[in-house]
Order: sequence, then structure tokens, then C-alpha cells
Amino acid sequence: MRELKAKKSLGQNFLHNQDVLHKIIEAGEVTKNDLVVEIGPGKGALTEHLIKHAGKVIAVEKDPRLVPFLHTIFTSSAQLEITEGDALQYQPPKEPYKIIANIPYYITSPLLTHFLLEQYEQNNLPQLIVLLIQKEVAQRICHPNRNSVLSLSVKIFGTPELIAIVPPSAFKPAPKVDSAIIKISNIQAPLVDNPRKLIKLIKMASSSPRKKLVNNLAAALHKEKPEIEALLKKLQIDSTVRAEKLELEEWMKLFKEIERVL
Repeated sequence: MRELKAKKSLGQNFLHNQDVLHKIIEAGEVTKNDLVVEIGPGKGALTEHLIKHAGKVIAVEKDPRLVPFLHTIFTSSAQLEITEGDALQYQPPKEPYKIIANIPYYITSPLLTHFLLEQYEQNNLPQLIVLLIQKEVAQRICHPNRNSVLSLSVKIFGTPELIAIVPPSAFKPAPKVDSAIIKISNIQAPLVDNPRKLIKLIKMASSSPRKKLVNNLAAALHKEKPEIEALLKKLQIDSTVRAEKLELEEWMKLFKEIERVL
């Protein structure tokens, strides 16, 4: 059973580097008071560390081959609950919890949407999220001067931070690109009533990245350019900038004004 090979279709790369595992645990600030939800435990390398530090661990595994394997490895771990299922459909418990995981690259954006936006709508946000993801995506989320739709979708709910870069050699099989540990802390309800609509506005205004903000907004809102220029001027937002240059506070201010007057 230990010879189980990673499935490319599930984006599996099994983490084995002990230094990286320790950094993930440290970033997660894991204590015996914590309930941790682990997405995609794989062969259990991170799970093993989590059950040493957390009060309870719920491991959600999509690959049916790995579920009996994990039960065999962790037979004596009373604080571990292994659940077979898709993390994007999983509903976390209605008690404080953290998300700590090495996830398949391809589910990064939908997973963050599920555990931030969708769980906010269920009044069940996590306390903290620590993920091992593709380095390029991690840098995009945490970039201090350039905001993408993904980074803003995270910053609406919490504070992202890049913890460490992880080389391909930390995994078996080794991915073709570097990875990174990110931490999302200070997770709380956003300062707007409808974050789903705010994210939709950001997506529409970012649809043509090379165009100026005023042009994208005019097209997205089906308004004349002078009307949008006047609205931006009132908010002291430069209409000639591109969407990626706007900070979250400016997006929220813009969203509230659009909701009020348009």
C-alpha cells in the first residue's frame, strides 16, 4: 500500500520534507485547543504532524485509494477523523476551525472561494488558513503593489502572507515548478454587505487588464465614460490607472458608491 502512486488527474504531489512540514505547523500556530481541517492528506505526512499538535484533525481525502491507507497508518489516533469526499463540497463543522493543507495547485482559487466567500455566507469562516500552493499563485495573492481578482478575493476576508518558498525536491513526485507556503490571518467578515457582488465588480473591471479602469467600468456598468470619470473623481480615484493598481479600500469605497448612485 505504501507504493501508491500519485494521480496526475488529482494533482497529487506528496510532501515529504520535514523542514517544510515544521514550517507549515509553525505558520498554523497549531495548539491542542485547535480543530484543524486538512485538505488532501495524501499519505499522511502533514497529518502526522497535525495530530501531534492539534486537539482534533479532520482529514478530507478525495482519492478513495488513500482512505483505507490512512486508516491503516493512523489506527491509534483517536483525535483524527478521516472523511472521503471533495473538499470543494465539504461543509466544515460549526465550531472554530483552521484550514491547514498541501493542496493540488488546480483547486487553489475554488478552494479559497469555498472557505472564504462561501463559508462567510454560511456564517462559518475559518480562524486561519495555511496552504502550500504554487509559488507564482502565492506571489500573486500576496503581492504588495499589484492586486489581482484572486488576491482581492482573499484580502476582502483576511491578510495573506508568503511564509516560505518550497523547492520541487520537497515532494514526490517533484512538481515542475516551485511552491510556497501562504498564511491567511485576521480572517473576519468584510466591511461590505455583499462581498459576492464586490468580487463580481472587481472581475468585470479587471476583464481587460491593459485598459484603463474608467474604460473597463464604463463597459461593465453600461454607462458613458464621462459619468464614470465624474464618479471616480468624486471618490478621488485616478480614472487613468489600471484596475490592478487599486487598493482594497478604494474598491470598497467605489463599490459602495456604485451601489448608492447607479
